[in-house]
Amino acid sequence: MAGSASRLAILLVLLAASPLLGATQKAAPGPASSSGSGAGAADAAPPTDVNKALKDEQFSEFRQLLHDTRVDTQINAQLTDSYNGLTIMAPTNAAFDKMKAGVLNGLSPQEQIQMVLYCVLPRFYSLSMLGTLSGKVNTQGSGHDGPYRYDIKRSGNNVNVSTGVNWMLLGSPVSKDFPLAIYPVDKVPLPYELFGPKPPTPAPAPAPAPGPAKAKTKKKKKSAAIAEPPTADDDDTGSTSDDQKAAAAPPRASRAAAALSVLGAAVLVGGLF
Repeated sequence: MAGSASRLAILLVLLAASPLLGATQKAAPGPASSSGSGAGAADAAPPTDVNKALKDEQFSEFRQLLHDTRVDTQINAQLTDSYNGLTIMAPTNAAFDKMKAGVLNGLSPQEQIQMVLYCVLPRFYSLSMLGTLSGKVNTQGSGHDGPYRYDIKRSGNNVNVSTGVNWMLLGSPVSKDFPLAIYPVDKVPLPYELFGPKPPTPAPAPAPAPGPAKAKTKKKKKSAAIAEPPTADDDDTGSTSDDQKAAAAPPRASRAAAALSVLGAAVLVGGLF
């Protein structure tokens, strides 16, 4: 009896321990937990999709502009292949609301592309790196005179970015891991080359004034006046020759009178004889 009782006790202990074994087996799958850590590692992968990095709703208008101009495709290709990374000044929806109506629509498609590229710096800058910059910094926007630029200066604990047309302070980065840094800005960066004051257009060449034509007419009149004197000289010459004839007449008359007087004298003499 004692032996059977001990065997029964051992059996009861084994039965009581079996749920613990089942629980242990259910809790055992380590690969699941390791897959969870793998998902975390995937989330920490370097950002190479600008649209995912700008998933916050406050960037919806900027995302749409990136898509419409296809600059997002260019950025993603650079993030995959570039060793320098990129930095984006991302205007928020509130920044677009501050723009005057019709400004974007007033730009040509090429100018819109350049305005979006103006928001992109051709290398990765952490906030501390931006704070050490001073002076002109190239962007990916460009024109006939070369790259469009920012004037970046430290302002207290923040960074002031000036375009020459407007200026903005950078917000806290929404992406700060290489190769992509994204800083929200409360104004749309406006490149000076597109939005700055335009040089005055040169005045068109004046149309030919009627003055020269009148001058030519006067010249013709003057030439006619010059041509008149010879005619006047001819007239004078003619009148002078008549005068000369008239002047020559008196000697003839005097000779005739002398002849008559001689004839008269001869007649008188003949009468005497």
